[in-house]
Amino acid sequence: MAKEFTVRPVIFPSSTPSTPYTRRPGSSSPPPPFQTAPRTSNPLPFIPFDIPSTSSAPPPLYSGVPIASSSSGYFEDEPPLLEELGINTRQIWRKTVSILNPIRLDPVLHEDGDLSGPFMFLMSFGLFQLLAGKFYFGIVLGWVIIASLFLYSTFNMIAGRNGCLDLYRCFSIIGYCMLPMVIFSAGSLFLPHGGTLIFAIGMVFVFWSTWVCTSLLLRLASCGDEHRGLVGYACWLVYLLFSLLVIF
Repeated sequence: MAKEFTVRPVIFPSSTPSTPYTRRPGSSSPPPPFQTAPRTSNPLPFIPFDIPSTSSAPPPLYSGVPIASSSSGYFEDEPPLLEELGINTRQIWRKTVSILNPIRLDPVLHEDGDLSGPFMFLMSFGLFQLLAGKFYFGIVLGWVIIASLFLYSTFNMIAGRNGCLDLYRCFSIIGYCMLPMVIFSAGSLFLPHGGTLIFAIGMVFVFWSTWVCTSLLLRLASCGDEHRGLVGYACWLVYLLFSLLVIF
C-alpha cells in the first residue's frame, strides 16, 4: 500500500522585504526569491580616446607628395650592386680586351687586382674540359693557387728589394692570362686528340699566355727587362701544365 505525502503550497511574498532573509534552524518557511542588485542611477561616464592634434597641418607622409619622389634622392648617388660586391663588369671587360690584344697591352688596367674575372675564366676552362669528359675543377683551382705562390716567390727572389709584387695581384694576373687557355680549351673540342696539330696549336696559346703574363709582371712590379727570360720561363712552365690538361 502506497504511503501518501502531504505537500504544502508555495506562497511567494507580494513585497520585497527590506531586511535580508536569514534562515533559522527549525523554521519551515521558504526562502525569498532570488534578487539582483539594483542598478545605480549614475553609471561610469564614457571616456573618449581621441587625442587632439597639436598642429593643424597633416604629417609629411600624408601630404600628397609621392614617396618615391621624396626618397629618390637617397638612391641616386648609390653605386650599383655589383660594384658594392667588388665586381666591376666594365673593368673586367677592359682587362679581357687587353689580354686579347697582346700587342697593345695596357698594364695600367691591371694595377687593381680582382678575383671576379680570374674565377670566371677558371670556371670556363673547367666547364669546357667537362664537356670533353674531364672533371678538372679541383685540379685547376689547386694548380692556380700553387702557380701563384710559385711565381710570387720566384719573382721576389729575382727582383730582390726592387720587387713590389703582392700575392693578390699575382693571382689576378695569372687568372686573366688564363684567357688564351680558355680559348684553347674551347677549340680543342673540335680538334682530334693525340696528333701533332693540337700540340702545335697548344704551344701557340702557351706562348700567348706566357708573353702577356711576363709583360704584366715586369711592368707592374717595376722590374727591368734583364730578368725577362727567368720570369718568362716560370710563366711558361705554369701555362704548359694547363695545356697538357687539354691535350691529354
